[in-house]
Amino acid sequence: MVVDRQPLLEVHDLRVTLRNGLEVIRGVDFVAEAGKVLGIVGESGSGKSIMMRAALGLSPSLSTVTGSIKLRGEELVGANERRMRELRGSRIGLVFQDPMTALNPVITVGKLIAEAVRLHKPHMSAAEARRRSIELLELVAVPQPEVRANQYVHEFSGGMKQRAMIAIAIANNPEVLIADEPTTALDVTVQAQILEVLKNLQSRFSIGLVLITHDLGVVAGAADTVVVMYAGKVMETGAVRDIFYHSRHPYTRGLLSCLPTISGNQSRLEPISGSPPLLSARPAGCPFHPRCSMAQDVCRTEEPILRKVDRAMTACHFAEALRGGAVGKMASQGGRA
Repeated sequence: MVVDRQPLLEVHDLRVTLRNGLEVIRGVDFVAEAGKVLGIVGESGSGKSIMMRAALGLSPSLSTVTGSIKLRGEELVGANERRMRELRGSRIGLVFQDPMTALNPVITVGKLIAEAVRLHKPHMSAAEARRRSIELLELVAVPQPEVRANQYVHEFSGGMKQRAMIAIAIANNPEVLIADEPTTALDVTVQAQILEVLKNLQSRFSIGLVLITHDLGVVAGAADTVVVMYAGKVMETGAVRDIFYHSRHPYTRGLLSCLPTISGNQSRLEPISGSPPLLSARPAGCPFHPRCSMAQDVCRTEEPILRKVDRAMTACHFAEALRGGAVGKMASQGGRA
């Protein structure tokens, strides 16, 4: 038996430039593996969603995508629209951020799912597609799937809408499932349920799950590897445990300091000062330096490269200083280290 050892989804030096010449994604690299969860984390505007939409051929109109995006070795950058339509929904599934705007409100949920199935399997009968839609609703833990299949989107709660969106995304057994902020606007209990559904699907079908979120807490118990993005660039990447316990970037530390703990040692949450830069007004040097308590002159003039520091890849001039006593000292100066 021949074993396919090619990475499931491999992205190298990905760059997305808008028609006005603004580069919004700048040299991003990552690998998503079958049966694994890749978490892509960053504040709003960091480029997470536009990066993954580039992988689906859904970049903004007249934008330019360069670099490499390979699905099982097949290059997607430059692929024609006909080929991308064949891949979208069949080999690559996408869970949109807002199911209310992504789902058609005048078609029953069962028909929405059946439509997604028959789009890639046109010879399937309507009855078979209906049975498949009910199976999918049951698979994503929707109660009474036979009844729910006849209901409309407005009759579903927020969590149920998201489950229906997931059912559509996995309708044709994709190899890669991209979930773009799947828990936004959901309460913590429903968030946990949606994450559990995604994890079960990923484990059961050996899907490569790409989980896009602004919340490191969401990926803490779900992801195997994490990519931390800021201003269209990767700030830090590595195994989830290394990122959470041995981070070497002030931005990642800042995101972690915003998370509540149950240890009782944290008296208050420490937000990162300032706001992310507009991509049209990105500062020179390290894009994070205006908000960083460690910033030095070199940070304002020279952009750090992504390099190996201990067990993670980090883009910080002073990554080596974020160890031991240095960490505690910097954390006491504002919680951003």
